[in-house]
Amino acid sequence: MSDFTHFNEQGRAKMVDVGEKPISQRTAVAAGRVLVNEETFSLIQSGGMKKGDVLTVAQIAGVMGAKRTPDIIPMCHPILMDGINLELTLDENRKSVEIRATVSCDGRTGVEMEALTAVSTAALTVYDMCKAVQKDIVISNIRLLSKTGGVHGDYFRKEY
Repeated sequence: MSDFTHFNEQGRAKMVDVGEKPISQRTAVAAGRVLVNEETFSLIQSGGMKKGDVLTVAQIAGVMGAKRTPDIIPMCHPILMDGINLELTLDENRKSVEIRATVSCDGRTGVEMEALTAVSTAALTVYDMCKAVQKDIVISNIRLLSKTGGVHGDYFRKEY
């Protein structure tokens, strides 16, 4: 079990001790997509959804999701984030809401999970706000685009 960082000597789950790791500036960027039909897309675009402004509410929900990541992902450390930025755009060709989250901190552990949680929470909020109009909404392609900082170095996804 010595190769597994999240297990103790008894083989039980543990949170990794990051106390000895150096503090470094870290960023993570994640993205995702919510696919809707033409009617739903038009209602989002025009602000005509009964629950309100879908993009604004989803953006705020994404920020809240990033802040609550250690409450829902068991082995995530609570971290002091320096910034959380969510961008939600409408893609006319795909009939989709494109979501991108950028999270940054100066810390001992990365912010990948916070960025991914931000995207996921924003996507779920789009779904929740539109489900009365459309039941077959698809949340897809949630992924890490990049991360910087830390002992494992930088990562930049090659989009396909």
